[in-house]
Amino acid sequence: MTEVKAAAGGDMPADLKGAMMGFVNELRGFRDDIQTKLNAQEERMTMIDRKTALRGRAPLSATAEVGVPHQKAFDAYLRSGDDDGLRGLVLEEKALTVASDGGFLAAPRVAETVQSVLHSGASLRRLANVVTVESAVYEALVEKGDTGAGWATEAAATESANAGIERISIPVHELSAMPKASQRLLDDAAFDVESWLAERIADKFARSEAQAFIRGDGVAKPRGLLAYPTAPAATATASQIGFVISGSLGEFPAAAPADCLIDLVYALGAEYRANATFLMNSKTAARVRKMKDADGRFLWTDALSAGQVSQLLGYGVMISEDMPDIENNALAIAFGDFRAAYTIVERPDLRVLRDPFSAKPHVLFYATKRVGGGVTDFRAVKLLKFS
Repeated sequence: MTEVKAAAGGDMPADLKGAMMGFVNELRGFRDDIQTKLNAQEERMTMIDRKTALRGRAPLSATAEVGVPHQKAFDAYLRSGDDDGLRGLVLEEKALTVASDGGFLAAPRVAETVQSVLHSGASLRRLANVVTVESAVYEALVEKGDTGAGWATEAAATESANAGIERISIPVHELSAMPKASQRLLDDAAFDVESWLAERIADKFARSEAQAFIRGDGVAKPRGLLAYPTAPAATATASQIGFVISGSLGEFPAAAPADCLIDLVYALGAEYRANATFLMNSKTAARVRKMKDADGRFLWTDALSAGQVSQLLGYGVMISEDMPDIENNALAIAFGDFRAAYTIVERPDLRVLRDPFSAKPHVLFYATKRVGGGVTDFRAVKLLKFS
C-alpha cells in the first residue's frame, strides 16, 4: 500500500499517470450514469405505485380483481342513475362493459346469478346442448341419415355412401324482463339491490325460456320442441319428429298401460338411448308413477339422494310443467337424447337499462338477453301421442 502511494507521487512516469487518471474518470462517469438510471427507474416505479393505489389495487399486483370497478359503478347506476362510472369504464376498460341503446352490461355477480338459475331450473336447458355465440344466427350442419362405411384391403377399397348434409339456422331473439322498485328502497344502503335484481330477472327469464323451448312458435322467440312437424315413428322423415301412439284416445290403455312406454323407448335409435331422458309434466308423472309390472313392482324409481333424478324403466325423468296434459291426441311425453336433439343458442351478455320515468314514483329496470333454440337432430327424440 505504501509503495502505491509513493508511486502515485512524483516517481510515476507521466504517461502512466495520465492513463490512470483517464481510467478513474471513466469509472466515475460510468458510476454516475448508473446512478442516474436507477433514480429514473425508482421515480417511474413510484408513479406506478401511486396510480395503482388510486385504483384501489395492490402495487404491481397481477391478480387484481378487474370486476371490482365495474361492480361499484353498476351499483351506483342502479341506485341513483349515475352512469359516469360505467361510461368511464367503456373508455378505460373496453373489455368490461359496452354502452349502447340497450343499456349497460350487468355486473358479473348479477349475470352469473341469472345464468346459474337458468341452468338449474326445470327447463329443457338442463338437458339440451347450449352454445354461446357472438353473431345473430347460429348455423349447424346436420347429417341426413347415417354415414356409410365399408371394409378395404391393400388391393381394393370399398367406397362408402355419404349422408346428405342439411344446414340448420337458429336465430337469437331478445328475451326481456322489467322488475320494478321504489326509489326509497334503492336509497337504502342496507338493501342489496344487485341480488334483488338478479333474482327478479332470473325468475322471469327462467319461466319464459322454459315455455319457449317446449311450445315456442319461432316467431320472435325460440322454436319449441313440440312446434315441429310430427309423423309415426316408422315413417318419420329427417325433418319430422316420430311419435308412438298410446293405443287409447286421450288415455293409457286399460290393459297393460306401460306397454306404450316400452314401445316409446325402443322406437328411439340405440345410439341415442344411452343418454336418453323422459320428459313430462307433473300430472302425467303422477299417472305414470302408479304403474306396476306383472309382479307388482313400480316402474318408477325415486331418487336415492340429492342431486339424482327419478328413473322410469331405467331412464331418468325430468319434470317440465310446459309439457301438455294427457288428453286427446296430446304429445304428452317425450323421450330422447335432448343434448343431441335440441340446441339452445345464447349471447353471453346481459344488459340492464334504468328507467325512472315510465312508472313514477317507481324505477323500472329493463333487462334483456339474446337467446334462441331449435331441433338439430330429429332422430334423437320420440314422442308419445295419446291416440
